[in-house]
Amino acid sequence: MLGQKRIKQITDAILARSTADQTEVLVLANDEALTRFANSTIHQNVAETDSEVRIRVVVDKRIGVATTNNLTDEALAQALETALTIARLQPQNPDFKSLPGPQPIPEVTAYSEATASCTPKQRARGAGIVCSLAREAGVRAFGALTTAALEIAVANSLGVFAYCPTSYADLVTVVMSDNSSGYGSALTMNVDDLDVEAIGREAVEKALRSQNPQALEPGEYTVILEPYAVQDFVEMMAYTGFGALAVQEGRSFMAGKIGQQIVDPRISIWDDGLDPAGLPLPFDFEGLPKQRVDLIERGVARGVVYDSYRAGKEEGKISTGHALPAPNPMGPFPLNLFFAPGDAALEEMIKSTERGVYVTRFHYTRPVEPAKVVITGMTRDGTFLVENGEIAHPVKNLRFTQSYVEALNQVDGVGQEPRLLSGFDGLFRVSVPALKLGSFRFT
Repeated sequence: MLGQKRIKQITDAILARSTADQTEVLVLANDEALTRFANSTIHQNVAETDSEVRIRVVVDKRIGVATTNNLTDEALAQALETALTIARLQPQNPDFKSLPGPQPIPEVTAYSEATASCTPKQRARGAGIVCSLAREAGVRAFGALTTAALEIAVANSLGVFAYCPTSYADLVTVVMSDNSSGYGSALTMNVDDLDVEAIGREAVEKALRSQNPQALEPGEYTVILEPYAVQDFVEMMAYTGFGALAVQEGRSFMAGKIGQQIVDPRISIWDDGLDPAGLPLPFDFEGLPKQRVDLIERGVARGVVYDSYRAGKEEGKISTGHALPAPNPMGPFPLNLFFAPGDAALEEMIKSTERGVYVTRFHYTRPVEPAKVVITGMTRDGTFLVENGEIAHPVKNLRFTQSYVEALNQVDGVGQEPRLLSGFDGLFRVSVPALKLGSFRFT
């Protein structure tokens, strides 16, 4: 860990040296380690320490960005000069108004010393539990246990300075037999809160239960989706349409729908970087405080997330604190997503199903028609036929091609127990329950 004092020395020096009209410095420092296992044997311990300084400069509405992970004075000066050179070679951006000014940053608890100081021996102990459970059951465990401590800081020439240390522990495992697999995953801020044994047992039991799968004809089925599968719903909706850029370009499923009912009234999805249940981060990569944004409230499209640039393109809009690091072709993006739980137990969802498909998770999903969130992908790591209120037998994995928005208009039940999972990278988190949907298209 560099520490706040050292990081501020770096940012102050760059800002003092810059000749640009405006300058922003983003510092991302991480200490990350993982213990990886395969065939129920630990085979690798990896640790990485790195620090990145990203400099954005504005010269007469021309913007340049340069990055370095060399923290010597000479390297930082060279990175600043590179950013200035890039800016001078750019065309003017008449839509750019300004870097943001300072705003109060809420205090959050996002850091665990137990996670930051976790040793290889401690991680090996956790990974060893999963491996032992698999060996005892006659199956094979694969996966990794990751612990990480990160520092994020943003400073600019208008007076912004925001700093936050954060940490996370993440376990992912796939347990396999010769013709089946099971999955388990969990994310926590404090590694001591990670129930490794429960995750291992979940994956082992799923691998045993899904042995010798049978073929199932494609078609439309009632589905019961575990949180791992529901996670993909939220990620794909975020990727295709929860940001202001997609709405402004008319390619979001939210475009022209704000204030309208778009999914079942039992569906509420929001982003909240301050909620401790979701591994908080109190500001974005421009140093602006994160705001809770209700994206879908009781089925109604309520809004999308903004950064300062995209907010400046709409009358009366301000940043919601969702900027990504510059340069950023994706636009603003929600990183702390919550899907509201309901009142249905998973067992009740199964018992109330005459015939359907139980899905552990999705794999290799890709957008087909982003404006309708039509996604194609595969089931994976435990897919079962449900008949007469019971799991009848495992089935071979199926490809699906389905509009997630359309599917969320077929809700038969929302699970009561959300799970916190990691998404695209270590800074993307999503809390999701199980779901029962009346119709889902397997192709």
